[in-house]
Amino acid sequence: MRPFPWDMAMAVGLGRLRLDPRVFWGLSLREFAAVAGLIGQGGGALTRPALAGLMQRFPDG
Repeated sequence: MRPFPWDMAMAVGLGRLRLDPRVFWGLSLREFAAVAGLIGQGGGALTRPALAGLMQRFPDG
């Protein structure tokens, strides 16, 4: 079993989605998956294609 990709999750949650840190750390993994748009795509760990999709949806401005 691989460790959870916290670096990617923090980059998406705190960086791309600009969640307040208290909100980010208060989310369950399932809630984070829903907020990040991963529910319906299998959920679970953030994959590279899912991250690329999020980067397209929420580009740096």
